[in-house]
Amino acid sequence: FFFDLTPFPHQREILEQLTVERQTHQRFRNLVVAATGTGKTLISAFDFARFLKTHPDANFLFVAHREEILKQARAAYRGVLRNSTFGELWVGGHTPEHYRQLFVSIQTLNNQLDTLNLTADYYDYIVIDEVHHIAASSYRAVLHHFSPSILLGLTATPERHDGGDILADFGGVIAAEMRLPEAINRRHLCPFQYFGIDDDTDLRTIPWQRGRYDIAQLTNLYTSNQARVDKILLSMNEIITDLSRMKALAFCVSKEHAHYMAQQFSLKGLKADVLTSDNRHERQRKQQLLRAGEVNVLCVVDIFNEGVDIPEVDTLLFLRPTESLTIFLQQLGRGLRLAEGKECCTVLDFVGHSRPEYDFANKFRALVGKSARAINREIEQGFPHAPLGCRIELTKRTQEMVLDNIRKASLTLRRLVAMVRQYPQHTHLPLTLANFLTLYPHIDLNELYKRGCWSELVFNADIQANDSPVDESALKTVKKAIFQRILTTDDHVYLQFLKQLCQTDFAPDTGSERHRLMCHYDVWQQTGSALGFSSIAQSFAALRRLGIKTELMDVLDWKLSQTKHEQSRMEDLPDVPLRLHARYSREQILVGFGATTFEQQPPAREGLYALKDQNIELLFVTLDKNEKQFSPTTMYHDYAINASRFHWQSQNSSRPDKGRGKDYIQHQKIGKRLFLFVREQTKDEYGRTMGFVNFGEVNYISHTGSQPMDITWELITPMPNFMWQQAAKLAVG
Repeated sequence: FFFDLTPFPHQREILEQLTVERQTHQRFRNLVVAATGTGKTLISAFDFARFLKTHPDANFLFVAHREEILKQARAAYRGVLRNSTFGELWVGGHTPEHYRQLFVSIQTLNNQLDTLNLTADYYDYIVIDEVHHIAASSYRAVLHHFSPSILLGLTATPERHDGGDILADFGGVIAAEMRLPEAINRRHLCPFQYFGIDDDTDLRTIPWQRGRYDIAQLTNLYTSNQARVDKILLSMNEIITDLSRMKALAFCVSKEHAHYMAQQFSLKGLKADVLTSDNRHERQRKQQLLRAGEVNVLCVVDIFNEGVDIPEVDTLLFLRPTESLTIFLQQLGRGLRLAEGKECCTVLDFVGHSRPEYDFANKFRALVGKSARAINREIEQGFPHAPLGCRIELTKRTQEMVLDNIRKASLTLRRLVAMVRQYPQHTHLPLTLANFLTLYPHIDLNELYKRGCWSELVFNADIQANDSPVDESALKTVKKAIFQRILTTDDHVYLQFLKQLCQTDFAPDTGSERHRLMCHYDVWQQTGSALGFSSIAQSFAALRRLGIKTELMDVLDWKLSQTKHEQSRMEDLPDVPLRLHARYSREQILVGFGATTFEQQPPAREGLYALKDQNIELLFVTLDKNEKQFSPTTMYHDYAINASRFHWQSQNSSRPDKGRGKDYIQHQKIGKRLFLFVREQTKDEYGRTMGFVNFGEVNYISHTGSQPMDITWELITPMPNFMWQQAAKLAVG
């Protein structure tokens, strides 16, 4: 007997992203990053089940480093595949008979690799669990030996502690990830209370090398500073209810620092102990002492935190700056495991005056999760978008230091120009936007184009011969088109059309008529006649004269590489080029439906647009309404009921017995088609007007009330997984 296992929404989203990686990007070595406790093994089983439908004779290999993991994985696969005989174990005393479906320990496989009579392509699908071990020579040998159709890596952390690069084995790309805030919102992990506390230290003079502070100098600063210890103990007494019942991990900078802090805690009557690489053989015993409450604080060195897995841990003390975001999140995850009687995890992070290289922005962005708001606004307003049940609190001084650090570290125009100017010192490759992004892969083009377009940066850097005067009007047009339109849409087919347009040097017969018109409005944002153009050909000729082909191609390649979601065609709309679940500006939507033409650009400010000649109505919804941008009469209450049903509040004039309200109720009878477009809020984190996600066609289910009417629509295609959390959260406030 098998239970009917189906993926959770977050797992469906990851499975969708794996499909896009393979079908759209043609990448078949895929890395999945998901927080511990979110069902990574089940995700891999669901993914393999899909693969098996098209490859029923596929040979399968699952590699892990512990017998317990292999047994759990095989049970998960048997459940998903509904096959009690699937898979053999090859670990400990187990030996396989046929090798076709194998769950094997890395140690066993590596020892037998030379004697195995299996070809490189014998396995069609290989899973490597806890793939952050991959740079280890044993894993490396397996990767060299086999060449599967699909290689799937699973990990909670994509960063190795020895500095090895996991991503190199997966095309430099994380295929899909589910971070801590999502896992907390979905109750896979427990909530946290985070307190950022200034510790009166100044780290600005401590040397910074290879992405981190100098360990010896940091140790010296911390182990000769009684005032800091007193501040730590005072904060613990103020925040933690009962120190004698606390089960805490304390992350220290070095072994010396760990022993020093354990001694200081002991002097104050706390039961403290130390776990470092020196006494790793005592790991199980030390963990058991903490679990049993015989130790209150276990001091560990961050490089050794991975194997410490104690769900009962209810307090985390960050007694050092954690420069690596990945290690910080991994450490935080140590306290977020669910355990009986544990309501939340208390986190005390002791913050010194940091160097500008220290990345506070991404640290707090990671705590809050995906948000279209600028992180400094989140900090200033007390983190209103923290995960459900979580609290993030900074002392006044900490908040000032963090905001000052973020301001100094932000990507200013001056800093960008300096980076362009220094580019030739780092590489002999020609100066192009694509090569610049290869040198600085962490730069987000949204940040760059907020400051200026690429051509403008190169001109300001003055490292190329600039004999001809710059056309500032052209640069302004280019920046506006790329920043406000091209970077805000994610329609893969439309972006591919724009790339093809560049490749044909803006030939006016490229692509479909409406795609050409979308491009015209993306660049010029006015009708042809207002610009003096009599045709699209003239518009494209002017576009060619802007000289942006190379820059635009590089932007499109970057943007296309970001595609994470499936986008299917809209049924029974042969002339509408828009794709389901893609994001568009309002103008692009109106062009797509034929409302905006080359000659006419209709005004469209309200949340509705009727195309009377087509008997179509477009509904535009903003989920998180702001009183500054919406009057009380237009702040309708709109939210998702489930993945296929949406609650929508009509305009105040709508009533069920006549006019537009009556048309909604009987729209199918009168042949009227309704399409829903939804965005999270009015502005994104870069201050741009946010685009709408195409939810597709909807049908009337029911309504209550009058003037306004509360209507429940059924979505013909369920809403995209990436919008579900935001759309549903509004329903519960």
